[in-house]
Order: sequence, then structure tokens, then C-alpha cells
Amino acid sequence: MSLFLKGTLVLVITAFFGELVEFMINMILARELGEAGLGTYMSILPTVFLVVILSSMELPISLSKFIAEKDEKYHRGMLQYVFRFAVLTTIFLLIGMVLVYMWTPLFQGIHAGIRWLILAVIPIVAFTSITRGYFMGVQQMRKIAVANFLRKGIQLILLVSIYQFLSFTSDTSIFIALCTLVASEAVVFIYLIQAYILNRRGKGKEGIPHVRLSKGEMRRSILSVSVPTTVLRIFHAFTHAVQPFLIKLALVHAGMGAVEANEHFGMMAGIALTIGFFPSFIAFSLLIVLIPTISEKASANDGEGILQHLKQVMWITLGYGVPAVAIYYLLGDYITVTFFHSTTSAFYLKLLWPYFFFHFLVLPLQAFLIGLGLVKDALIHTVWASIFSFSLIYILGSQPDFGMTGVIIGMNAGAVLSALLHYVTICRELETTIWLKSAVKM
Repeated sequence: MSLFLKGTLVLVITAFFGELVEFMINMILARELGEAGLGTYMSILPTVFLVVILSSMELPISLSKFIAEKDEKYHRGMLQYVFRFAVLTTIFLLIGMVLVYMWTPLFQGIHAGIRWLILAVIPIVAFTSITRGYFMGVQQMRKIAVANFLRKGIQLILLVSIYQFLSFTSDTSIFIALCTLVASEAVVFIYLIQAYILNRRGKGKEGIPHVRLSKGEMRRSILSVSVPTTVLRIFHAFTHAVQPFLIKLALVHAGMGAVEANEHFGMMAGIALTIGFFPSFIAFSLLIVLIPTISEKASANDGEGILQHLKQVMWITLGYGVPAVAIYYLLGDYITVTFFHSTTSAFYLKLLWPYFFFHFLVLPLQAFLIGLGLVKDALIHTVWASIFSFSLIYILGSQPDFGMTGVIIGMNAGAVLSALLHYVTICRELETTIWLKSAVKM
């Protein structure tokens, strides 16, 4: 079995159990927070993830790409450089967030402790990103898999332990839920840091010679990938932060009350999307493995190898994506009623099947674009797809005859457009047809 398939299999198996844990986490949150509290929690979460993205500066992607492409003698110098880079990023972000708290009403009106949680997240994520990028680059996927499962497992244990023995007001319950998320990230940070230190000590004993690139070369290697990828993730996080307010605004204009609109958004985001994205752990696993794999093959001009991986990814996605959406459509009522005691969300789950299926495609296709050095194309595609999607969400969602159905049509259309743009661009870069039959030239 190839290294690519081995790494994918390890991540997929571990991620499957992680998704089962995530499913239980969301069941607990849905029960403890209620529909209104879940809607508020889901509205806060995208903003939290935006801060996480800024803290990481996409170092896992840029560093893993560098390590996969370059000889091992260059690794030590780059790792020292990115550690200094992470320190500066952390300092600037901490100062920036304090200023944001002083000058804006961000997180006002909810539990005050959430502000401190965000500050604690910044250094944790910044330094964990380096270790993630290193282990991805050397393709030690077992450590990444353990870290991913550990994060979800710790969060579940904390949620069950706290909510079982204590009861809180709605605001405090939301704060506790976010506390468990940050605490689990801290545990992952400790695990990856100690694994990284042990690994680097072993490398030092092997007597590998070290060659340091110039600061300019290291800066270009990191920033040429990190900046556009970070902008892509920021834009993605920004759209997800705006989307809840846009959806609720459209629903209010369609004739719903503000509370009712928030509840319907909570049912879609907290229940339908939770169920629908359950198989996405396979897409995320492919994303993690593909970035260093495609980067290595692109640096060696191995177009045929890249095409072979693209065919594998398409078949894998069809193999799990089609059965998944079929189950949602046929058994949606049974799933939502059994696990979440909600009938309305079953209707949303069925309508969202194109959104789920094409997102399963988007993630691995995005890894191909990054590996091929086409991060800017991925950003442009995301911008156009988001503009198209948001326009339809508001135009159709604000119509009384459509409401949430119009919102979902807009979401589906954006996912389809994004996947098609990614796929056509990759085929053009590889000089192959959309049926993947032409000879590849690189």
C-alpha cells in the first residue's frame, strides 16, 4: 500500500471515531443549550474560528508543503524561523484583540469570560500549528490523527462531566461549552509539543547536516503559501461569520419573527449541518494527506502521479458521498427525530444534499490547488461562489414563498459552483480533459 493510502487510511479510521464523538458533543449541546442557545452558540463560533485562523497563519499548510518539497537538511533552519514567526504573530494578535475589545462591542451582551478565552486561544493555536505542519510534512499522520481525536475526546469528557453535575443559565452554558473547546486545544498543544521535541531530539542524534537558507528565501517559502491561504481561510471564516446574520435577516424579511428565525437557523446549523457533514472527516483526511503528497509530486514534475491521485480522490468521494446523501434523503426523518427530537430539521437535511456532496469534493480539490501552487485560484473561486451564494440566499430567502427553502437553494448553488471551478482549474493545469483521459504535461 502506498504512503498516500496508508496515511489516508490512518486518518480516516481515527477521524471516523472522532466524528462519532463530535456527533455526541453536538447532541449534548443541542440538549443543554436549547434551540435559542444553540443558535447563539453557532453564531459565535465562526468568529472564534476566525481568530484561530489568524493565530495559525496557515502554518500547517505552508510548513508541510516546504518540508515535503525540500531536503531534510533544510528543515531545522526553517523550523527555527517559523517559531520566531509564531512568536511575533502571537504578540501582534494579542495586542490587536485587546484593541478590538476596547473599541468595538465584540462579544458584548454575552458572558464576559468569552473575551479571555479568545486571548488564551491565540498562543495555543500559533505554536500547535508549527507541530502540525511538521508532522504533516514528514507524513507522520498517526500523530495528527491522535491529536485530532484527542481534541474531541477531551471536549466530550469535559462536557459530560460538567453538565451532568451542574446546571447553568443560558449565557453561562454557552461559556462553558466554549471553555471545553479551548481546554481540549490546550491538551492537544501539550501532546504535539512533547511529540515534536522527542522527534527533533532523535533527528539530532542521527547527525544530519543542517543547511540554513537565507531569511529572504525562508520568508518567501512560507509567505507565498501562508498569506494567500490565510486570506482564503479568513474570507471563508468571514463568510461563515456573516452567513448566520444574513440568513436570519432574510428570514425576518420573509415574515418570521427574530426569535423564530434564530430557532430555524439553529435547527439547520446545529442539527441538519451536524448530521450532513458527518462523513466530511474523509474529505478532511484527504486534505491533510494530499497537500504534502501533491506538493512533492509537483516539485518533481510528476504529472501522471498527480492525475492518478486525482482519479483516486474522485472515486473515493463518489464511493462515500453518494451513499451518504442517499441515506439523508431516505432516512432523514428517522435520524433527526431519533437523535435530536426534531422534525423540521429533517426537511432541511434532505434539501441540503447537494451542499454536503459538493463540499466533500471541494476540500480535497482545494488540496490539489495548494499543492500545484494555485492558492490564488482557490481564493478567487471561493469569492465568486460566496457572492453567488449570498445573493441567492438573500433574494430567495427573503421571499415569503421560499423562506428557509430559498436560503438552502442559495447554499447548494454556492457549493456546486465552488467545486466545479476547482475541478476545471485542476484539469486545465494538468492539461487533461474533465474525464481525466488526456496525457498530462508539466
